[in-house]
Amino acid sequence: MLHLQSAQMLKTLEKSLTRNLPESLKEMTDDLDHYTNTYQIFSKDPKSCEEFLGKSDVINWKQHLQIQSTQSSLDEVIQSLAAAKLVKVKKTQCILYSRPKTVKKLMPSLLDTQNLRPEPGTPPVPNQEMFKLSSLDVTHAALVDKLWHFGGNERSRRFIERCVRTFPSSCLLGPEGTPVSWALMDYTGEMRMGGTLPEYQGQGLVSYVLYTQAQTLEKLGFPVYSHTDKTNKAMQKISHNLHHVTMPNDWNQWSCVPL
Repeated sequence: MLHLQSAQMLKTLEKSLTRNLPESLKEMTDDLDHYTNTYQIFSKDPKSCEEFLGKSDVINWKQHLQIQSTQSSLDEVIQSLAAAKLVKVKKTQCILYSRPKTVKKLMPSLLDTQNLRPEPGTPPVPNQEMFKLSSLDVTHAALVDKLWHFGGNERSRRFIERCVRTFPSSCLLGPEGTPVSWALMDYTGEMRMGGTLPEYQGQGLVSYVLYTQAQTLEKLGFPVYSHTDKTNKAMQKISHNLHHVTMPNDWNQWSCVPL
């Protein structure tokens, strides 16, 4: 590891990182698209974090945006910045889950202290004469968007289209050859938007799709994790049945809208 020992070296690093910004940041051109205008933050020093995030070239506070973090301690910092930037902010706190293999690799002590099973649960395989395992197509975005709790608009549909086009997805095709259950991955690497058509719910299809999607991501080397609203008891039960590990930190999101 190279230790940066001067202000000039830090400046050189900043210029290099700016030239190589992730494509997701370069896509933040729609001021109203909070699906894309999303930032993930981790900081060991909240005070320095407040100073850094307050700079105009780090976060565009004039946009509708989301900030996500496993550190609920950042709430005071973000609330303070939002007030200074004349931004309305709403905090959401959810349960963070991860697959046993991911926890074993990144936090093995968590499996030991909680006496958790090292392997995931395996859901029943659906009727293979009726359902066919596949991946989503961009043309399926409207269907996913219709059932997504946070969807139902043009921007959410475009966001889903980008996820389907860019990242791995899994679904079960029904008798008519269209998806009846699915799971996606978004630009943070998280499993998202798992759902099943109402007429096919109660058959364990989404459990099987989530299990398959997780296996696909693990084979590709991704850490497998997801978040669930604290009121979503159905998804919590599915996560429990799949032996997903409840992480010690919450998943936090701050939705920010300029006043």
